Amino acid sequence: MKKWIWIGVVAVVAIFFYVTYNGFVNKEEGVNAAWSNVETQYQRRSDLIPNLVNTVKGYAAHESQTLGEVTEARAKAMSINLSAGELTPERLAQFQQAQADVRSALGRLIAVAESYPDLKANQNFIELQSQLEGTENRIAVARKDFNDAARKYNVAVRRFPSNLVAALFGFDQKPYFEAAEGTETAPQVEF
Repeated sequence: MKKWIWIGVVAVVAIFFYVTYNGFVNKEEGVNAAWSNVETQYQRRSDLIPNLVNTVKGYAAHESQTLGEVTEARAKAMSINLSAGELTPERLAQFQQAQADVRSALGRLIAVAESYPDLKANQNFIELQSQLEGTENRIAVARKDFNDAARKYNVAVRRFPSNLVAALFGFDQKPYFEAAEGTETAPQVEF
């Protein structure tokens, strides 16, 4: 009789480990897929930038400093390759800073474009600006989805008794995207 009790206990523990481990794998793959979507949207933005810069270049050739800053920020952001397995708070902060620099440089580029009525009316510029705006929205959605997946994963990693399995098999918490510095204040619009 005692033998069957021990076999039952071992079976329950084995099933617990099996289910918990596979749950972590599923949740981690969810985080990895969400991260891939974030990277895809940032890549889409990076792909649009050269077209936007070239369109502005034709109208505002003397704005070379701003055009150079956009190109430089894009190159810096593209040089940071961060896979889902390398997500640490420090590496994510570095990635976010590079993307914030791109966003800032693009803002300056759009401001320069506002000074050129012919450029503002150019169909290519209007279309690229619209695509860029749509991409920024997609980036926001992808970041939110990533944070949702990371939250579900992190909750599972921290909950007892599954935290014992997580520690045993090396499932660590994932960092979140955070608001970029300076976004807590609304921009001032002046006419």
